[in-house]
Amino acid sequence: MNTRLFLTGIFMAVMALCAAPMRAGSAEQVTAIEHVTVVPMTTDNTVLHDATVVIRDGRIAALSGPAPVGALRINGRGKWLIPGLSDMHVHVPTDTYLKPKQYPTQQPSLVFDTQDIMTPYLANGVTQILNLDAKVESFAQRAQVERGEVLGPHMALAALINGGNGTGWSANSPVAGRQAVRDARAEGYEFIKVYSALDADTFDAIVDEARKLGLKVVGHIPNAFQGRLASAFVPGYAMVAHAEEFSKHSKEFTDEDARQFAALAKQNDTWLAPTLTTMLWIASEARSLDELRKLPSLRYVHPLLQSKWLTANQYNRNATPERIARFERMVDFHARLVRAFKDAGVPIVTGTDAMTSGVVPGFSLHDELELLTGAGLTPTEALAAATRLPAVWLGVDVDRGTVETGKRADLVLLDADPLLDIANTRRIAGVFVNGRWTDRRKLDAMLADLARRNTADKARFDWNTMTGR
Repeated sequence: MNTRLFLTGIFMAVMALCAAPMRAGSAEQVTAIEHVTVVPMTTDNTVLHDATVVIRDGRIAALSGPAPVGALRINGRGKWLIPGLSDMHVHVPTDTYLKPKQYPTQQPSLVFDTQDIMTPYLANGVTQILNLDAKVESFAQRAQVERGEVLGPHMALAALINGGNGTGWSANSPVAGRQAVRDARAEGYEFIKVYSALDADTFDAIVDEARKLGLKVVGHIPNAFQGRLASAFVPGYAMVAHAEEFSKHSKEFTDEDARQFAALAKQNDTWLAPTLTTMLWIASEARSLDELRKLPSLRYVHPLLQSKWLTANQYNRNATPERIARFERMVDFHARLVRAFKDAGVPIVTGTDAMTSGVVPGFSLHDELELLTGAGLTPTEALAAATRLPAVWLGVDVDRGTVETGKRADLVLLDADPLLDIANTRRIAGVFVNGRWTDRRKLDAMLADLARRNTADKARFDWNTMTGR
């Protein structure tokens, strides 16, 4: 029996036995948001004014009230209600991130607490994430959220398959690639992430096997496709995870290259998560770590990862004037790439590569929205990229992604109009996940507590000491 599959089965069985019921009142409470402006983010996006949205059993029961007797009543006057936001490219830390060979006796959740990981997402209205490097512990993290033991976003899980001996599943032949996909599906992963070191034949086999098994493929364009980029766009390759994956194939970063890349993606029905904020941070850190040190949201990052970002930052360590200049050109090119993809009609979704150095979960999603509008998307298009479209790509649009009767109450209540200025998505009055309401005061208290504990724990977590690097 496959060892990984066996261990996953044991782990999931233990978690099921230890499962606790959902906290009382989380979804059972009937809630009415009165006199609110609803931005539904449906295809026509007809805005509803002075609406009363009723939430019952974790779902939207009505958009036109009235408030039921005994309901929790929230004053929505002067506020805007939107669907919960999605980050389609995140990395959720688990203890295996520290490499089991370095910690042979370490047990799950010794370092990273699930609520601490999820709090910055929740506080920023992110109610759906796609974990593109999921581990065995990711299933337990997701279960904690779905049972209501942890307040946080729904998590979709992708298994990473790479060539060589790198991270994730290792596959260096078509046979091994197909088996890796079958193993991942058997273990419960919902998506496949392909990575840079795969050879072309193995990549083709992985995408083909995933398509046969009904799994979408997302990720990098393997380096093996240099000089023959079109060959990578095969049926089933459903989303490219970075704009950078295209810029690697452009020598001069021309608009013509951007249009050609967009045409390839459009023809193959391949979506794009540009992760504009990631390249912005890479360029910044290559120049200096000063901006990172001064980042206000850094205090919400686990102190071990803060240490890694500031003392083992490879972008800064490996910086040369030539690399810095190239990174800065890529920042500009990626914005033009987004415009070309928009013009070609390629669907674009918000992804940030959260937990890459500088890319703080939750907060970075709003940075990405502003960068997308700066690249040419309207506020409505940017909001669609963070709500309806991710739900469509993930295959959960029947359940969430828009504000409609019958859908899950994953919602964000804003103090200002996001269609007027996308930066208003930062002005959060409260968040619903599965119908459970958390107001701004509670969100701020959770963030403050997290920051206090992270600051107090800094002395315990030094990246270089703990990893022996």
